Amino acid sequence: MAPTIPLLTPYKMGKFNLSHRVVLAPMTRNRSYGNTPQPHAILYYSQRATKGSLLITEATGVSDTAQGYPETPGIWTKEQVEAWKPIVNSVHEKGGIIFCQIWHVGRVSNSGFQPNGEAPLSSTDKGITPGLAGGDWSPPRRLRSDEIPAIVNDFRLAARNAIDAGFDGVEIHGANGYIIDQFLKDQVNDRSDEYGGTLENRCRFALEIVEAVANEIGGDRVGIRLSTFANYMECVDSDPEALGLYMANALNKYEILYLHVIEPRMVEVDTLYETPHSTLPMRKAFKGTFISAGGYKRDDGINAVADGKADLVAFGRLFLANPDLPKRFEIGAGLNKYDRNTFYTQDPKVGYTDYPFLEV
Repeated sequence: MAPTIPLLTPYKMGKFNLSHRVVLAPMTRNRSYGNTPQPHAILYYSQRATKGSLLITEATGVSDTAQGYPETPGIWTKEQVEAWKPIVNSVHEKGGIIFCQIWHVGRVSNSGFQPNGEAPLSSTDKGITPGLAGGDWSPPRRLRSDEIPAIVNDFRLAARNAIDAGFDGVEIHGANGYIIDQFLKDQVNDRSDEYGGTLENRCRFALEIVEAVANEIGGDRVGIRLSTFANYMECVDSDPEALGLYMANALNKYEILYLHVIEPRMVEVDTLYETPHSTLPMRKAFKGTFISAGGYKRDDGINAVADGKADLVAFGRLFLANPDLPKRFEIGAGLNKYDRNTFYTQDPKVGYTDYPFLEV
């Protein structure tokens, strides 16, 4: 008998029976023309689905103000819901479980992506440094406190639409410098109302969204992704440990399914840093399933599960380049190399569905 690989052991996540702990991380792929999922996504997701696997979709806009990148999908119209259905079905036919990551980019946008060319919405009027990450970012407009319930409602409706499309649940995107992160982090959130200032106030927006979504579709179908330690898109907090721990504890009230946290070593995209920080206090505080992400390879994914640092481990670039990643991990096979140049192109095949499977 081969030794058991902790990363490939079964796991019960709420009512979902997972056959292994390798999760497809949410990754923007920029191939949803006109903000509508396309038929080529059926192949992309079904390639990466196996019986009892958990897939998380690319970030999916909750409204027409939520967009900030070309050709990213949405789930706020009937047409979009219908377009997602065959994608979800293809994953279910393989026995997989699929969650829709719902997002609003906030100030990580340009007025060209916004309805009527308006300013992007945010917690603040402070913009992102022009040219950062190659983007042409427009100065944002600070949401008035009386406008915030409408954004919360957009997340609620998107969650309902996701369930109508057949998704098993949703992941609220509270990470990577997007709108929820812009409220959470004290170096961006400069508000003086009930959504700014104290830690509790800065977390209010995120928790209102969690509550609304959980009330709409059930907490047992809801996850949230956080990157409290990161500084993506100039979203920085002066005390990331306190922020992460407060959120982990506060989320327990809503009995959500999972908390998905980006490792502190991923302070910036594509770079691994030595860090004294740890997600372990968040893991211990949160009562549901804990998913860890951030530059994992096979061995440190195995160790994370074996050492109790995570229940599940999300893989992005490796899963992108290796549609049969769990099988490769199981037999210790070599991996395809990913091509960074094709991550964000709009090609419906190249760098998307053309990575080879193992010869069996």
